[in-house]
Amino acid sequence: MRAQASVLHLDLDAFFAAVEQRDKPSLRGKPVVVGGTGGRGVVSTASYEARVFGVRSAMSTREARARCPNAAYLSGRFEAYRATSQAVMTLLRSVSPLVEPLSLDEAFVDLEQAGLPDLEVPTVTAFAEDLRTRVREVTGGLTASVGIASSKFLAKIASDLRKPDGLVVVAPGTETALLHPMHVSVIPGVGPATVERLRRAGLHTVAELARVSEEELVQQVGRSLGQALHQLARAEDDRAVVPDRETKSVSVEGTYEHDLTDRRQMEAIVVRQAGEVARRMKANGLSGRTVSLKVRMYDFTTLSRSSTLPAPTEDAATIARLARALLADLDTSGGVRLLGVGVSGLADWVQEDLFATASETEDADAADTDPGQPDLPELLELEQAGARPRGTTWSPGMDVVHDEHGRGWVWGAGRGVVTVRFETAETPPGPVRSFPADDPALQRWRPPVEDPPEPQ
Repeated sequence: MRAQASVLHLDLDAFFAAVEQRDKPSLRGKPVVVGGTGGRGVVSTASYEARVFGVRSAMSTREARARCPNAAYLSGRFEAYRATSQAVMTLLRSVSPLVEPLSLDEAFVDLEQAGLPDLEVPTVTAFAEDLRTRVREVTGGLTASVGIASSKFLAKIASDLRKPDGLVVVAPGTETALLHPMHVSVIPGVGPATVERLRRAGLHTVAELARVSEEELVQQVGRSLGQALHQLARAEDDRAVVPDRETKSVSVEGTYEHDLTDRRQMEAIVVRQAGEVARRMKANGLSGRTVSLKVRMYDFTTLSRSSTLPAPTEDAATIARLARALLADLDTSGGVRLLGVGVSGLADWVQEDLFATASETEDADAADTDPGQPDLPELLELEQAGARPRGTTWSPGMDVVHDEHGRGWVWGAGRGVVTVRFETAETPPGPVRSFPADDPALQRWRPPVEDPPEPQ
């Protein structure tokens, strides 16, 4: 651990749902669920109003609807999330050069590089309060929970303690006093199966865990997890804040509030992500040779695996097949908090994959039917040209504009009818109108593309 509390963890509260509530006045203060909206969908984010009913990320949409039938179920708007995330990450990088994004909605910041006069508790507390205020300003009102401690592990735990919109600073020397009374499940990687193993051994709290030797823990839960538990139970964590480098690729990833341990569920998520990546590539006329899988484990260790094809592809079945094979080679028994699929080595031509099996094609079709992830651009070139292709799918939550009524969002669609609520982030809750699904006056709306700045 560091001698001072100089690692900050920032987590945007219920991020996807909060962006939807920000942009849709009629949903403010109401339960909102973002993710796949079909029968095989997966919840990506639930608002705090929906969490009261037991809805959480990685839950099937079917179960979420049973628990909270009156929530607004939205397919998501990745462009809005990405733009908001970029604003936050730009802010964080303006205060420290060492920013490690974990996903669109959370990041570690190294305060040793932030130019503070000192790293005493009052100084970092005032800094964090100001940072949270600036986050609200750049995001249009979104809140963030922040934890500051002497390690990544403790900073992450601290940011979870007073959600939403909370701040906890763990003073140096108090780490174990905070950590030891907590249940063992607070440690990353300790999922239901491990909790049960530890319970049978009489270990319920972190303090009880800390009194056990490393050898005994290895016997109980295996070498990798046992060694990690031995260290973390003593608040020992010396990992550095490492900035991520951007890569030229098309990728989709999701972070889950509860660690994933079900292998079949992970495979389903990877297949849906592969379908989403394929849709984005097709929309932009791209293909790629290298399929990559990103897995962030329970202890924040990030694993990346890739496989390169002899020729570029943008076929969902091919991408899903390779991503599933990469996942099969990884030991995910400790729990997974982030999954992502990407394609790099981009090209503007495609060679059809002649070796996809029927079952793989069915997997891709399932992904196309219900991605389980935020809705991303489809048929971009046509829409940017102002043309709406025949058969456009109106997804719940999608931004639209009507020639007469102006801007709004899709409330629901089906049986040849699309229902729109006409409101934006800057207006009061608006009226609801229904139209034929092929009404030429109704178009998908996208924010205007900003021109790059003129060279000085």
